[in-house]
Amino acid sequence: MWGAFWLTVARRAAFSRSAGPALILACLIASDGGAFAQAPAAPPPSVSVTPVVSRPVTETAGFVGRVTAINKVDIVARVPGYIGQRQFTEGQIVKTGDLLFEIEQDTYKAAVEQAAANLAKAKATEANAALQLARGKELVRNQNIPQSTVDQRQADEASAQADVLAAQAALDQANINLGYTDIHAPIDGRIGLANYTVGNLVGPSTGPLATIVSQDPIYVIFQASERDILDYKRRMAELADKSGHLPVSLTLPDGSDYPMKGTTDFLDIQVTGNTDTVAVRAVFPNPQGILVAGGIVGVTVEAATPARALLIPQATVQIDQSGSYVLTVGSDRKIAVTRITTGVQEDRDVVVTSGLKEGDMVVVYGIQKVRPGQVVTTTTVPTN
Repeated sequence: MWGAFWLTVARRAAFSRSAGPALILACLIASDGGAFAQAPAAPPPSVSVTPVVSRPVTETAGFVGRVTAINKVDIVARVPGYIGQRQFTEGQIVKTGDLLFEIEQDTYKAAVEQAAANLAKAKATEANAALQLARGKELVRNQNIPQSTVDQRQADEASAQADVLAAQAALDQANINLGYTDIHAPIDGRIGLANYTVGNLVGPSTGPLATIVSQDPIYVIFQASERDILDYKRRMAELADKSGHLPVSLTLPDGSDYPMKGTTDFLDIQVTGNTDTVAVRAVFPNPQGILVAGGIVGVTVEAATPARALLIPQATVQIDQSGSYVLTVGSDRKIAVTRITTGVQEDRDVVVTSGLKEGDMVVVYGIQKVRPGQVVTTTTVPTN
């Protein structure tokens, strides 16, 4: 009995060594009723997609511009003298005709009085010469005086008349000089720092007393490349409006948008040699004085009329060594790589000039977990 038992054990051990682990595992699975059956396949990954849309887009170009006052005037004393009063606060808005400086007038008032006296004397001399000429004409008819005396009196009258004209001119000049002692604002604008204070001796050679720059409207001048100018002229040729004026918007140094738009009003007649650019000028309303002459601003020039374009979210665009591409999902629910050419950015979207058509589904979220050719499930994300 024990011999038969040990023989059975020996045979089972030999079978185990020859069958190997795989056969043993199969036997265990069969004896366990299929507890280790094959796991089901994983579901396809889910991605979010958005359709390619078409909508009107205004083509833009960006530049850097400098704010320039339309009018700038250096206030200079036209006659020498001591500053008697200053009638403005530095930095204030002044109007045309406002009194700014007063130069002491005593000397100039005296000059006016002297010129007036000289004029009165010249007129008296002229009156006497006229009387002498009239008397001479009476006497010459009776041959009481020679004709030469009459001729001399006629010359004296003409000389006296000339002296009156000269005295009148001197009086006019004296009044003009007196008027120059009151210095008025020649334009509307904001006045800057006063370079001279009360009591200083000033004159035509002492330089500006202050400077006034106009505020509203105001210019912004920027440099455009020759290529930009050629594109601009081609667009103008295609438009019904041949005025040549394009809408312009500004970005202020703090990154905010200037609330009012302007228009281009001048294109320079020649190219700047050292930069190969052309100066373009735009005019802007500036009622609150936000734009300050000499400041730097961002300039965005808009096309005159918007054109329809295809747009996709900027976040969907990927870049590799071959260029820009997006992942798209076709009707077969498979991921595909689609090469595209992009244009200008429009807020959070970007214009697509080639590679896509309206209605194509572009992957927005889940790009990193899928690969080309893979079947996916999609969730549509509404467009902006």
